[in-house]
Amino acid sequence: MGGAVGKAGSPQKAWIPETKIETKVVEAMRRRETHGSSIKSFNSIILKFPKIDESFRKCKATFEQFDEDSNGSIDKEELRKCFHKLETAFTDEEINDLFETCDVNEDMGMKFNEFIVLLCLVYLLKDDPAIPQAKSRIGMPDLEATFETLVGAFVFLDKNKDGYVSKSEMVQAINESGERSSGRIAMKRFEEMDWDRNGMVNFKEFLFAFTNWVGIDDNEDEED
Repeated sequence: MGGAVGKAGSPQKAWIPETKIETKVVEAMRRRETHGSSIKSFNSIILKFPKIDESFRKCKATFEQFDEDSNGSIDKEELRKCFHKLETAFTDEEINDLFETCDVNEDMGMKFNEFIVLLCLVYLLKDDPAIPQAKSRIGMPDLEATFETLVGAFVFLDKNKDGYVSKSEMVQAINESGERSSGRIAMKRFEEMDWDRNGMVNFKEFLFAFTNWVGIDDNEDEED
């Protein structure tokens, strides 16, 4: 899967994103982190799960709009056509990067949970001067509060504001909740996020873990 990866033998701080889009996501997150987060504990994030789940499921109509052939996934051409139709300021290269970044199964089709992650990445990129119209497109106004909650949750976890969440940062965040078994919980949650096992979690990995935590998985589109 795409994500922050490290060169052999290099320290964590040398790990770099694989694509230009992922670089922009890290840069956008660092800009966002300068504003802080309204979230003060991991428990407050958990309490928001039901509302976030409900909001995610409302994305289904937007997903079906993109899925022109109704086969349960969005291919690269469908995504490109819809982005152009909606006049979002993404280049073909950026659209390809977004697709490959979110198509974690590498099956050339985005499932529903992958589509949710893509929408949230586009939301984060709304502050990129090169993408001025992104925020107001593809149904985003109705989802803005949910996406801002997810961004705020990541900002809360990323204590050193470098655009990634480390294991120690996750432990610190869980410890602040006062749970007696906080260490074990922190390790479990971190392992669920760190898909590529490189010891650092980027925003994309965090989003995929979050969709699983609230009950949205890659088979969601098959349940209807």
